[in-house]
Amino acid sequence: MKDNKDQILVIKIGSNVLTQPDGSPDVDRMKSLTNQMAMAKNSGKQVVLISSGAVAFGRKSTILDEKTDPVVQKQILAAVGQVELINHYKQMFWQQGIKMAQIMVTKSDFRDRKHFLNIKGCLAGLLKNGIVPIINENDTVSVSELMFTDNDELAGLVAAMLSAEQLLILSNVDGIFRGHPNDPDSELIEKVDANTPSMASYISSSKSSFGRGGMLTKMNMAKKTADLGIGVSIANGKKEDVIPAFIDGSLRCTYFEPSSPKQSTKKWLAHADQSSKGELVINAGAEKALLSHKITSLLPIGVLEVRGDFSKGEIIRIVTESGKKIGLGKAAFGSKVAFEKIGLSNQKPIIHYDYLYIHHS
Repeated sequence: MKDNKDQILVIKIGSNVLTQPDGSPDVDRMKSLTNQMAMAKNSGKQVVLISSGAVAFGRKSTILDEKTDPVVQKQILAAVGQVELINHYKQMFWQQGIKMAQIMVTKSDFRDRKHFLNIKGCLAGLLKNGIVPIINENDTVSVSELMFTDNDELAGLVAAMLSAEQLLILSNVDGIFRGHPNDPDSELIEKVDANTPSMASYISSSKSSFGRGGMLTKMNMAKKTADLGIGVSIANGKKEDVIPAFIDGSLRCTYFEPSSPKQSTKKWLAHADQSSKGELVINAGAEKALLSHKITSLLPIGVLEVRGDFSKGEIIRIVTESGKKIGLGKAAFGSKVAFEKIGLSNQKPIIHYDYLYIHHS
């Protein structure tokens, strides 16, 4: 692992790392990881933290009426626990001579380019002033359709936003295995690149006891983030000195090798699916061209159908005839004009390459 000065390192700590088997917070593990992050920062890294664990802290100190609605229960536990979680981090970082700041977000905060750049500017300002940002989803106000799949998705978005060199996902296993992690015969997959076959068949569909996402969501997020030019590692946060071992390259984990870096607009588009306002159904020729890794814009001649009502500049999905989503882009003109240009040749692109993101699976 390269040890560049001022390298941005995004670290995501999962609920299962900061929670003990009985559901109570693992404060000792939290303190150890905070000390390790302080060491990374003092060695020249710019550390950004996405931390789960608020509900565990809320559960420890809150007794709720049994009749309380389950969704409201979680909102209450998150609201109470977030205060304790951040206070613990504040004290632990303060003991290391480091200031921290809390940023609470929802998926809607990333819904357009203006909001995206606003959050990016805030994070850049904190890092420039030596302050560690701690970011979490605002579970108190999020509703299901606006929630991130889990904090892994949020971590990938933040890493892309900041053009981080590395994203470290800390779970309670060493990475992705060929088989169940508890099986001693299972082999740890230590490196994943563009040529690695799909690993979905190896991964257990079960989720952790305290987190919202499983290993499959981690893998999908890691592949998407690596495709944007960011190295991603999935590692065991329960291991002692996991962060120093990650930095010096001695850690056994699953590493997703990054592709060539994408421009910032494409990084935003990669995570903009929930913001899309319509769809373009494309023909086989356009599909082949877009998936060819060549610099290609989407022209009206390759469009079979325009779905939805969208304006110029809004995000639209690109879908094949079979219904597979293969990308996202920024519309060069609205749905009415797009409909009129379906199948026509010698037209300007409906999505220009600079504003086009394709999922290369």
